[in-house]
Amino acid sequence: MNTIKYTYKSDCKFFRGDIPCRPHKEFNVHCSDCKYYQKERGKILIIKLGAIGDVIRTSPLLHKIKEEYPDHSIWWLTLTPEVLPALVDKKLKFNLESVLLVRAINFEILINLDKDDFACGLAKKIKAKVKYGFTLKKGKPAPENPFAEEKFITGIFDDANKANIKSYLVEIFEICGWEFEKEEYILEKDDSFKWKIASEGKKIVGLNTGCGSRWTSRLWKEEYWAELTCLLQENNYFPVLLGGEQENERNLSIAKSTNSLYLGHFGLNQFISLVDKCDIVVTAVTMALHIAIGLKKQVVLINNIFNPNEFELYGRGEIVMPEKECKCFFSPTCINEEYFCLDSLKPSTIFKSIKRLSK
Repeated sequence: MNTIKYTYKSDCKFFRGDIPCRPHKEFNVHCSDCKYYQKERGKILIIKLGAIGDVIRTSPLLHKIKEEYPDHSIWWLTLTPEVLPALVDKKLKFNLESVLLVRAINFEILINLDKDDFACGLAKKIKAKVKYGFTLKKGKPAPENPFAEEKFITGIFDDANKANIKSYLVEIFEICGWEFEKEEYILEKDDSFKWKIASEGKKIVGLNTGCGSRWTSRLWKEEYWAELTCLLQENNYFPVLLGGEQENERNLSIAKSTNSLYLGHFGLNQFISLVDKCDIVVTAVTMALHIAIGLKKQVVLINNIFNPNEFELYGRGEIVMPEKECKCFFSPTCINEEYFCLDSLKPSTIFKSIKRLSK
């Protein structure tokens, strides 16, 4: 029988309780004399479920949280934990198991940045000393405190949204009572993927040709992507077509008509790796936009239905808009029967933007 008496420190940041901690596995240390011991003085929970791009563009908050609360652990509840950086101590996929867990914890701080009613309902029930963001009142999403009031208003009145001059990052920092100071995205990449891109020293321009099946109002037409591809080839650039499964047929068609490079569609980590091979990325408002920003790439952002002030490009990009006014503000489908505004955004305009960023 083993007579060794073990001690453990459950207040350590690395302590798990269900399995051995990382310092024990890596260095065979025990709690009684562990030099890696870090006392955890509290837990902070972020709720940002949403799309992958939304999760990525929320990551700058982590810089400030670590600065203000270095001895707290950071938990994050999301639909896509695979994109969260190592700075997050507990990555939780939004499911029943995770909901049961966070309901049983006493947090120091809760930051809920989602206005979905179920996210707000969960935020209302979670125990935390301080709460920021959004909650549920009378069965409907509502601001938790005055810090979130302005962001809440821009989400329920289109005219307020159109008049807004703040970026998303300024807004979410203000929700937490902080000032945004150009903190960068935090996006980790896997360098193990190998790519064969025979660019011969030319600048690689990634062309992300789609925007998902829901938001067809921001879809630049295939002929324009093909024309832009040819312009790039004629002017000593190396275009690479990017996209997901929904863009596969479109990209195959463009690649065939222009003799350009399309490597296929990939899982998230491999797609991030491919975007990292680009010098410049042309894209609509998609996951690829936020991946490119997170990788510190030059970006040409095609935008029509969103307030351009929403986007923080960190001085590494340009936003291009159609010549004709977009009348479908924040609408997933075009409701303008007179014209489709993006038809007035010509490939030559995008190309000029690429040239400016290349200097």
